[in-house]
Amino acid sequence: MADAPSAFIEDTHVEDSALTRAERDILRELAGRVAQLAARPVEQEKKKLWTLHNDLRKTRPLIFCDPENGWQEIITPDQIRCTHALARRWEHRLRKEVYWGEVMNDDRVIQPWFDLGWIYSRSDWGMHEINIGGQDGGARRWIAPLKDLADLSALRFQKIVVDKPATDRLLELARDVFGDLLPPRLRASWYWTLGMTGELIKLRGLGQFMMDLCDDPDGLRRLMAFLRDGTMDMVSFLEKNGLYTLNNEGDYVGSGGFGWTAQLPAKDYAGRARAKDLWCLSESQETVAVSPRMFEEFVFRYQKPILERFGLVCYGCCEPVHERWPIIKQIRNLRRVSVSPWCDRQKMAEYLEDRYVYSLKPAPSLLAAEQFDEEAVRRDVRDALAKARGCHLELIMKDNNTIRHEPRRVVRWVQITREEIERQS
Repeated sequence: MADAPSAFIEDTHVEDSALTRAERDILRELAGRVAQLAARPVEQEKKKLWTLHNDLRKTRPLIFCDPENGWQEIITPDQIRCTHALARRWEHRLRKEVYWGEVMNDDRVIQPWFDLGWIYSRSDWGMHEINIGGQDGGARRWIAPLKDLADLSALRFQKIVVDKPATDRLLELARDVFGDLLPPRLRASWYWTLGMTGELIKLRGLGQFMMDLCDDPDGLRRLMAFLRDGTMDMVSFLEKNGLYTLNNEGDYVGSGGFGWTAQLPAKDYAGRARAKDLWCLSESQETVAVSPRMFEEFVFRYQKPILERFGLVCYGCCEPVHERWPIIKQIRNLRRVSVSPWCDRQKMAEYLEDRYVYSLKPAPSLLAAEQFDEEAVRRDVRDALAKARGCHLELIMKDNNTIRHEPRRVVRWVQITREEIERQS
């Protein structure tokens, strides 16, 4: 199951004096390199391509490679020269930008900003799972806390508490360090997905959820209604308090892809972002063993009213959505659809045609094998291009747990993909 950070919460105890002069110099040198990359004409060309693509205008297929866990094998700890925790995070982030711009050569736009989110805390749902294992990225299991669907009295809507003074201090520190080179701005991301089934499974447990479908469907419906109402409450809270920011530029939206579009915000936008001005993602990877009928009854009907509050919707991550397409296509504002390695590529091309973004996720195992097989990569790209011909296709390499400590693999994947796109044109 793929995941992505819902919000990057910075160290709230940073003061200006915490960064040494040497650390400032390191960060400024990297910020300057990013600013130079962002000023290249090619970045404007890529921005235009993504905007046309997301607005369902004809472009060549677009390429994005985010090695995710593989980054730790590209930018290793010994390359990070800063010592303070916050400075190290900022340095790592800037080095990734430089790598994307100077080495990766995909279609990701290097932007002339340094985006920061709100510093905040979020409560649980009144209950929290007990995790066992999971250290150092290893496997984990958990003890689900909700034992009886007949008694939901302990559940509470999640509450968000924003630390505005700490957020202001963080922005001011970033402005002071490199604001003349790479101006910081507030660009908040409050969640990755609004799919809710991840929260459901943490509360109830996967095996118990499967039993609930048959043994206590009414109780499961009550729980899903509670999660729906709680999610709607969170969206309303963020709107009411002016905590949303737009995500229609180089913002990571969906389960891979960017927000560039001329169709957001809504026409009546007056400077304060609302749900209808934004992209959002929904998915339900945890329920792949559930029939389409049960998915619609116990999951989708609770997702749909949330999604339709937003401007544009992305749906899907790792689940094979071709089995659920007749249901998912009911979302009136659906725009980007994830075509995972478990999807039928041909069927999805027939379903999506030129009416949606075909967001293809090639198998990350292509980059994780003991030996890197470039011909296998080439065959895979050719297959994708052939089957998705006529679609608004993006090829997104992600979910990499390892690239076998060979950074050239991600670079070659981009090069091969670009070569095959050019060969087809």
